[in-house]
Amino acid sequence: MLLPNLHAQIPLADPHALYLDPSQPVDARVNDLLSHMTLEEKVAMVHADSKFSTAAVPRLGIPRRWMSDGPLGVREDIEPNGWNAAGHTDDYSTAMPAGICLASTWDPELAYAEGEAIGQEARARGKDIMLGPGVNIYRTPLCGRNFEYFGEDPFLSSRMAVGYIHGEQSQDVSSCVKHFALNNQEFQRGTINVEVDERALREIYLPAFRAAVQEGGVWSVMGSYNQLRGQHCCENDYLLNQILKKGWGFQGLVMSDWGGAHDTRECALNGLDCEMGSPGDYDHYYLAQPYLDGLKSGEYPMSGLDDKVRRNLRVMFATHVFDPGRTNGSLNTLAHQMTSRRVAEEGIVLLKNEKNLLPLDTDQIKTIAVIGENAVRLQSHFGGSSEIKSFYEVTPLQGLVKRAGRDVNIIFSQGYARSNDTNLVDRAVAAAKMADVVIYVGGLNKDPGGDSEGADRKDFKLHYGQDELIQKIAAANPKTIVVLLGTPAEMDAWVDKVPAVLQAWYPGLEGGNALAGILFGDVNPSGKLPCSIPKRLEDSPAHALNAYPGTNGVETYKEGLLVGYRWFDTKNIAPQFPFGHGLSYTTFKYSNLKLIEGNDTNGPIVTAQFSIQNTGKCAGAEVAQLYVHENGPDLPRPEKELKGFKRVYLQPGQAETVSIPLNQTAFGYYDPAKKIWVAQKDRFKILVGSSSRDIQLKDSFKLPEALTFN
Repeated sequence: MLLPNLHAQIPLADPHALYLDPSQPVDARVNDLLSHMTLEEKVAMVHADSKFSTAAVPRLGIPRRWMSDGPLGVREDIEPNGWNAAGHTDDYSTAMPAGICLASTWDPELAYAEGEAIGQEARARGKDIMLGPGVNIYRTPLCGRNFEYFGEDPFLSSRMAVGYIHGEQSQDVSSCVKHFALNNQEFQRGTINVEVDERALREIYLPAFRAAVQEGGVWSVMGSYNQLRGQHCCENDYLLNQILKKGWGFQGLVMSDWGGAHDTRECALNGLDCEMGSPGDYDHYYLAQPYLDGLKSGEYPMSGLDDKVRRNLRVMFATHVFDPGRTNGSLNTLAHQMTSRRVAEEGIVLLKNEKNLLPLDTDQIKTIAVIGENAVRLQSHFGGSSEIKSFYEVTPLQGLVKRAGRDVNIIFSQGYARSNDTNLVDRAVAAAKMADVVIYVGGLNKDPGGDSEGADRKDFKLHYGQDELIQKIAAANPKTIVVLLGTPAEMDAWVDKVPAVLQAWYPGLEGGNALAGILFGDVNPSGKLPCSIPKRLEDSPAHALNAYPGTNGVETYKEGLLVGYRWFDTKNIAPQFPFGHGLSYTTFKYSNLKLIEGNDTNGPIVTAQFSIQNTGKCAGAEVAQLYVHENGPDLPRPEKELKGFKRVYLQPGQAETVSIPLNQTAFGYYDPAKKIWVAQKDRFKILVGSSSRDIQLKDSFKLPEALTFN
């Protein structure tokens, strides 16, 4: 690390220095501390001194700053000179469900609770910055990290990110929203050059980051590995300086993804504030000795260094690193476990339920066959940087056995494995014939070729012969319930042959109990898809247009704005299951849509008000979704765009009036010629329903005058 020997001529910190006074404003403390630092100490702050830390300055009381991977919990400690586990015994944490499962709850308050729990565990583990949430867009079903992210829609991703960040940062730890920007595939992620039009960049890929900054108050942003328009994103002037810092007013620090920096000059001038990376000679990182030499020679301005250090210090003061009474945190409390379970319960999506096969009634069932390797496979300790060394993990089989009790006999058959074992198939079919009901638990795993950092999926299929296995099981027992873990896969070969399907994602350490609760009706499912599930891979936009995985190192986003449901609805292509879809054990009636125009120019332009009634026999939650369609835009727009949603819990027969306010951003689009957001004087349809394809209520609203905004 680039720190000088602490000779006597460098004074120790004054215990009465302004920067040590918690009552002083943050920027006053930052500037005071900066004035005490030597050149070498400043440079040491803007690059790593170990895999997950930056250097301490003991004489000034600046502690070493520790970071951890952690979108789904605090990652286990990693060995100093590689990426294997360090083998510690004190680095466990609570495994939360995957980010896509959290997004399926459509519940920003629950996102706050998850962020808060992870923040508490980060503090208990001595971490200062948590590397998450990930908010990259589900552009292609094949992206290996889709399971970490919040789905295909920028508005939903924004709401979930803001809730998560508020919760995590309430615990004196900084979130680090990632990966800024356009890291929407793992294939060639370190080199791929993304070419995307300005409207798609602004309207699809940046809104969640902007919300994280301007609404979530996030203190750290991580650059992505890929390039945008020929320049690496960790040293991209347009992204970091022009948009993030000048355009959005971001005051925190920008750090590189590990090894995402490539050039000292680019890093020095184009907005990177802290270079992190894999083990190596940390003194010779681009922002270490080479940067120091350039500062001394006058090649790089001292003002640039001071700005980087200010941003790093601002995060430390904002998270009370120097203050007494900083949150100590807690690990694996019952509250954390129950938060994990609640996310799973609200996030598991019931896709299909013919003839109300679910929920299961133990009084009517004597034998259940549980089939599938994922019924017993542990999932949390895999997937790359999001892996968790969980205190425990309840598998689906364990949860089902515990819930079914002594009155129901459960038989288990593995059904499939990595090797092609026909005996497994035969035994699974035999088990299916013996049972009253089959619960098949399959899907993907967090491993290469499935859901994992560093590689994309090779195809959209279920592997290990699962398509054929499900068909054989369904033929043997028509009461077959299919539960899929991981991100979605093609279902066309068997979905019409089974009466019930659930998408269970990766449901965390309480996942088996959550799944059992839903299957037996202790919990009424309420999850809604945060991504469209196509019938075939070639139906999805990037693949329909041959716009993945890129040619000669360049990935052109030919689909523009038409990502996910925007593509399916605009092109009138039927998905297997649409964005926002999710069934319940009860029914809901929408009625009485009214559009109430606002009078306050700083508030909602119009508020959609309507009633939802639970018309079924059990309590449950419904997520009402509001989409906007512009009748005559000057520039092309998708058929509809999500602009509001509300989760409502209702008892049988209960009705509630729901209000969803719409401000100017709900009607606007980005005009690249004017370089500003525009809402036209035009008529807009307001569409309310339970999914992008199930619109229950419609009305129209005329924007009386054109609006422009940043």
